Amino acid sequence: MDVPWLLVAHGSVTALVVVSFLCGQWPIFEGTFVQRINHFLTFGAYHHFLRLVHAACGNGARDLVLGVEQYCCDRPNPILQVFYVAIIGVTYFIIVQTSFQYIPGYYVSGLHRYLSIVAVAIGALLFVLTSFSDPGTVTTENVSQYLSAYPYDGIIFEEKVCSTCKITRPARAKHCRICDKCVARFDHHCGWMNNCIGEKNTRYFAAFLVWHFLICLYGVVILGFILAGELKERKVVYILTVYYGIDNSFSGLFPHVAQWLLAVHNTQILLLVFLAIIALLLGGFCAYHTHLCLTNTTTNETFKWQDYMMWKKKVNEEKAAAHGEVRKSPTSKWKVFFSRSRAQAVETVVKNNIYDKGMIRNFCEVIVPLSERQSFFRKKSD
Repeated sequence: MDVPWLLVAHGSVTALVVVSFLCGQWPIFEGTFVQRINHFLTFGAYHHFLRLVHAACGNGARDLVLGVEQYCCDRPNPILQVFYVAIIGVTYFIIVQTSFQYIPGYYVSGLHRYLSIVAVAIGALLFVLTSFSDPGTVTTENVSQYLSAYPYDGIIFEEKVCSTCKITRPARAKHCRICDKCVARFDHHCGWMNNCIGEKNTRYFAAFLVWHFLICLYGVVILGFILAGELKERKVVYILTVYYGIDNSFSGLFPHVAQWLLAVHNTQILLLVFLAIIALLLGGFCAYHTHLCLTNTTTNETFKWQDYMMWKKKVNEEKAAAHGEVRKSPTSKWKVFFSRSRAQAVETVVKNNIYDKGMIRNFCEVIVPLSERQSFFRKKSD
């Protein structure tokens, strides 16, 4: 009877660790235990590991570990790409070997044998497009073209020369230290793709996230229908209620049904939980990047705006304090709320994104980048 709860506990802990590792630095988790777990996983644990290696094996082993870290984190490498291919390949192979025998089933049509192949093939195609397409590399030959694409907003983007490429860096562009090149409308460097995400491949990256989220949901639904079909065909509920006298209610049947599923279909249960966790994570990434696309913002710009607004807020508070408008910061947030007055109000910091042209135009700009439009080419020749 304890097995289902152990499975729930295991899934919960796994989900917490994965979410903390991948999403712990998001602003929504600031100051929470998720951020602390992320800090331990990404910095604290590695720092203690380095100290242990140094104490046990000396400087040579420590330098070797640092060299591996530099190769994995500071240089283009296909490690995560190979890992992605391995995850997709192994997961699909296990599903074929363990679950295709139940297709067709009571609730599942035989068509899903072929739909699954198409779904995985489309996901692989989007992965290749995102990984090997040009993200929008800025060079001396096309820098004038990209300079005419986006104006400088004078807040987070100002005209300056890239110290590495020795060219004027266009607005919204950034020099990637890993790829060692300037990328137009730079979003972030994705280790899974071994490529930067920029103006020309953001559409492929967004489609990759959405499609893999749908694939995982598809897998969860099909596996769920397979298990439901097995319960129906083998008359498990009927046997439990009629022959064993189990109460025909959810609370009465759930422990026995779960125990039977874990004993007979444990592989399908594990696959379902695994795909559900991945779908949950991808759903968060999809929502985040959809928001970025619809507001014409990049991940890089999000962090720049956060830094700017924190700095501007601090400047405004210092100005208010200098004019005697703020005497001493209350220690409690509730005190701040209830004691706030017009005399003590600090100037509100507003985010003014000049690149936001409305959801429809923003979405179209992601689908058809400015550098690929005829109007863009005409502007270049003027």
